[in-house]
Amino acid sequence: MDKKQSVIDLCKELRLPGIRELVEEDVAFQETTPAIDLLHTVLTKEKNDRWIRSKSTRIRRANFPEKKLLEEIDTRALPTDAQQKLPNLQTLDFIKAGQNVILTGSPGTGKSHLAIGLGVEACLAGYKVYFASVSSLINQLKESRSERTLRSFELRFEKYDLVIIDELRYISFDKEGAELLFTHLSLRAGRSSTIITSNLSFAKWEEVFHDPILTAALTDRLTHKSHVVNMIGPSYRMRETQKWLENSHS
Repeated sequence: MDKKQSVIDLCKELRLPGIRELVEEDVAFQETTPAIDLLHTVLTKEKNDRWIRSKSTRIRRANFPEKKLLEEIDTRALPTDAQQKLPNLQTLDFIKAGQNVILTGSPGTGKSHLAIGLGVEACLAGYKVYFASVSSLINQLKESRSERTLRSFELRFEKYDLVIIDELRYISFDKEGAELLFTHLSLRAGRSSTIITSNLSFAKWEEVFHDPILTAALTDRLTHKSHVVNMIGPSYRMRETQKWLENSHS
């Protein structure tokens, strides 16, 4: 076996696809290249490739229902409060500070798009992100409790830099579901960031949780030093649909 093939096989065994690619392209076999320059080239290539792969892995593991980017948003169509606060949120400083973001207001105003967009930005910046709708999260918590894996789920839940909980709205929570959600959101309070989207004002959260004491405690913990974004306004989705219809007939 020649040296080139031997190096390729070693790269496969050691899981160094970036370096293997350079070898296969003969980039690493220029006789005039000093050894230290060669080593710097191949290690830089591997490092950059690993960083790119890690971004893709974080986005995949975040469990986004679809990939939505902040640059795809027509910011002029967002509610005024969102337009004003988005530049600060895009810095992701709220994650460094362990602060929450609450997007609350009318249906169709871009809450989920903003939440996912911020989540993707966080993944690209190296943060661990987890996305779930309220209903799916409660189902996961109940299943974990019944399978006696709840503590394992709790440990993972605490370690995410950012958790996005989408669609807090009028759905039927039983006592167990409300308490599990409260407990797990409380685990993160003041330490790690959570984004929540909701069509309901805070005054109506009690109608979802059916427990005034638990609702008051949860609201207090979630809103403490948080960024509350008023998303009341015309439907962003309706504008996008109208624009699509106009373009399709032009």
